[in-house]
Amino acid sequence: MDYTTQMDAAKKGIVTPEMEIVAAKEEMDINDLVEKTARGVVCIPANKNHTNLSPEGIGEGLRTKINVNLGISRDCADVEKELDKVRTAINMKAEAIMDLSNYGKTREMRKKILDISPAMLGTVPVYDAIGYCEKKLKDITKDDFMRVVRQHAEDGVDFMTIHAGINRATAQIVKKNPRRMNLVSRGGALLFAWMEMTGNENPFYEYYDEVMDIFAQYDVTISLGDACRPGCIDDSTDASQVSELIVLGELTKRAWEKNVQVMVEGPGHMALNEIAANMTMQKRLCHGAPFYVLGPLVTDVAPGYDHITSAIGGAIAAANGADFLCYVTPAEHLCLPDLEDMKEGIIASKIAAHAGDIAKGVKGAREWDNTMSDARKALDWEKMFALALDPEKPRKYREGSKPREENTCTMCGEQCAVRNMNRILGGEEVTI
Repeated sequence: MDYTTQMDAAKKGIVTPEMEIVAAKEEMDINDLVEKTARGVVCIPANKNHTNLSPEGIGEGLRTKINVNLGISRDCADVEKELDKVRTAINMKAEAIMDLSNYGKTREMRKKILDISPAMLGTVPVYDAIGYCEKKLKDITKDDFMRVVRQHAEDGVDFMTIHAGINRATAQIVKKNPRRMNLVSRGGALLFAWMEMTGNENPFYEYYDEVMDIFAQYDVTISLGDACRPGCIDDSTDASQVSELIVLGELTKRAWEKNVQVMVEGPGHMALNEIAANMTMQKRLCHGAPFYVLGPLVTDVAPGYDHITSAIGGAIAAANGADFLCYVTPAEHLCLPDLEDMKEGIIASKIAAHAGDIAKGVKGAREWDNTMSDARKALDWEKMFALALDPEKPRKYREGSKPREENTCTMCGEQCAVRNMNRILGGEEVTI
């Protein structure tokens, strides 16, 4: 059929195979999905060259999805360890993986992930530019940046973070409004430094239409990066963050004009009482485009436990309209996470996403909990394990602390309220 991207197809009323898969996964009317995709409030990141992709939808009325960051760096360059993380993330049903590799054979790493992963793959091309071009940051040209973007698209990357909102005007606002933590976005800081050293405009902003032409050719979804996301709660909702968000709203419309699907990235670190308002503001300024948040982390004083501070904020964000959560691990701010850190981060993010789905009334979300409650009432341990987000951990606890009576646990024993209520309401005596 004659269409260039999922959005182009939706605008023409064409149902793509990817839309059919997403509609089935979400138990959603296909016509409703097509309409939302045409308006841009739902995106289906699906690069034409990612041949083994199992498509997922992100956006209005859909389940909140999670992303897992991984990748090699100069200090941790073991490709096989990172591929083990990929396999584990897939087994744990993460919907997306972002390869943030910035050292060594990044293309080899990226292609290996694409070969084994049915999950969406995201990248941040500016991370890769320095190694790919073998130049100092200040010597990289606009054409260099574009070559990296095109290579990622050709390889099959489904969505790319492009920090196009940190233009020279936004940079002036950053400089005039000093922050406690400055910029903490790696890509944003690199482009800010590049602009300062070269005196040039951000090439991703200046040549945005050229970027969109590449994205449309391969049906890459743009994830509009938040260079000015707050890196501590004291910097949230400030002039820099809001001014960049206004630019991202303008860029969203320009992408849609090219039939390029859009996600918009958001905070960051943010106090609990600001999260709901930020979700509303983003949706308003960015015309309902799907919102992708890192956290938000609701306090800055818990290094080693930031998967928890992130899950708290993520649940509130999802309940108030965020569509996609980037996981945070216990190693955040400290080091590259290992496999166990990654598992903890995935589970924390999936809990936050599901809690948000219950609050948003996403189809099937509450029913999952109700089925678990029925299994608990029946003291059906095997069914409880099968329904659990992480079946392995509850089974391990149960097997590691066996009760005297099978239909109890070692917390309450024969005083178990569930067992005793079942008995007394069933006409049996409770004998203790």
